Amino acid sequence: MAPSPEQLLDQPWDVLIIGSGAAALASALSAIESTNPPPRVLLVDKAPLAWAGGNGYFTAGAYRTQHNGLEDILPVVSNVTPEMVGKIDLPAYSHGDFLGDLERVTGGRSSPVLGKYLVGESLETVRWLKGHGVDWWLSFRRQAYEVEGRWVFWGGLHLTVRDGGKGLIRDMTEAVRRSGCVTLHEAKASRLVTDSGGAVCGVEVERGGRKFVVRAPSVIVCAGGCEASPELRKKYLGPGWELAHTRGTPYNTGDMLAAALELGAKTVGDFSPTGCHSVAWDAHSPKDGGDREKTNEFTKSGYPLGLMLNADGKRFVDEGIDLRNYTYAKFGRAILEQPGGIAFQIWDKDGQGWLREEEYRDEIVRKIRGDSIEELARELGKEGLQDPRAFVRTVEEYNAAVAAHREEYPDAKLNPAIKDGLSTQSSKTKLDLAKSNWALPLVKPPFLAVKVTSGITFTFGGLAINPENAAVLREDGSEIEGLHCAGEMVGGLFYGNYPGGSGLTAGGVFGRRAGRAAAERAERSRRMERL
Repeated sequence: MAPSPEQLLDQPWDVLIIGSGAAALASALSAIESTNPPPRVLLVDKAPLAWAGGNGYFTAGAYRTQHNGLEDILPVVSNVTPEMVGKIDLPAYSHGDFLGDLERVTGGRSSPVLGKYLVGESLETVRWLKGHGVDWWLSFRRQAYEVEGRWVFWGGLHLTVRDGGKGLIRDMTEAVRRSGCVTLHEAKASRLVTDSGGAVCGVEVERGGRKFVVRAPSVIVCAGGCEASPELRKKYLGPGWELAHTRGTPYNTGDMLAAALELGAKTVGDFSPTGCHSVAWDAHSPKDGGDREKTNEFTKSGYPLGLMLNADGKRFVDEGIDLRNYTYAKFGRAILEQPGGIAFQIWDKDGQGWLREEEYRDEIVRKIRGDSIEELARELGKEGLQDPRAFVRTVEEYNAAVAAHREEYPDAKLNPAIKDGLSTQSSKTKLDLAKSNWALPLVKPPFLAVKVTSGITFTFGGLAINPENAAVLREDGSEIEGLHCAGEMVGGLFYGNYPGGSGLTAGGVFGRRAGRAAAERAERSRRMERL
């Protein structure tokens, strides 16, 4: 007979992991395989089983990795036939490219030490996860455009998982189950327990109205940030952030961050209004947690080939300043800063042809249409547009600027896989706020708009770790013995923005290191007990 949850919590373990997302699962897999005999690993999560998987479940399952092109990618993916290989343009994404993007989009503030580990071990981690059954796919659907009969990949983010985040968590959970790790849900970790020397030796866990002290010489916290707590968002990110929609799990409320701080853990990273990943998100989505069926489909990332206007009828970002992978995580903040925390994405007939069905099909989003820009503006007045005249004027000025650029550069043409230079800026006309690339005119009816708000994914501020073993550090730089950290709880990597897909990769890299170090510490503890 299998032990009851109460029996599981009453017995000692070698490694205790808090969380059930991708970083926690990577930590468990790593711990199990790191020593012989393998450690006894218990993974606990306060979420019910129906909400297993943390934020990873709600993602597109995309991992950013350095690679040398198809020679590195083809051996790990399962969705490319021999006939397709000759039609794929996939440039190498070098160690320097990855580090350069990380430094560029974070304004040079990302920890170079953490970045070295993240980038240097990214491909190795992808291969390791493949060995544990993760079904990698080449990301035709999200990261390539078909241009003149060829699949042209862009933005350095080329790997995904079959079925996205759902598939990622399914594959990793099955691997953890096969490994012998024990998982228990509806078990809330509330306090870290230490011995007389200050080393973590267990966790206080609440389940079914009872409190248990679960003993383990190694604890790994992978419990996410505080993005699901409106109060903590307001505290750490500032006023207004309490209004954002929670994109993923509603259970990431900062419990383990608070528990670590009680032990004197050092915080690092972006604890400011720029300190989170937030995206353009369906304004009609659930506010306090994601949808387990639709998951990432509430993302609305088609703005590079259209326009975004606020409730005053004005543009507020350069929609084409960079490839989508380097802007989507910060444009959610820009939307939240607009009147009412909303915006409208718009396209004409041609622009609509580039929208991804998973995000913009009729079943997933409320669409507003008009046979003219004036009619579209009137319809948007029912959705919160305050100044239809300004809206029409903004679009007219944009179209005039696009036409002037085309007249001056008649050979320029659209290529959504690169920064193509199709813009609103010419010697004749320059908008105060440029659209720097992919500036398609909005002239062909019918016109389409969708209403978006800000969807917060995870917070950037977190705990300081030693990247060698993912041990949590104190303010003086010393390690809190027995405590490791991986996933979104790690601070110092991202500031203001992040390169798409690097968060999941970081969870894998540091989860793998945390699991290894935790298992080795547990083995040393067992040896000491035998002496």
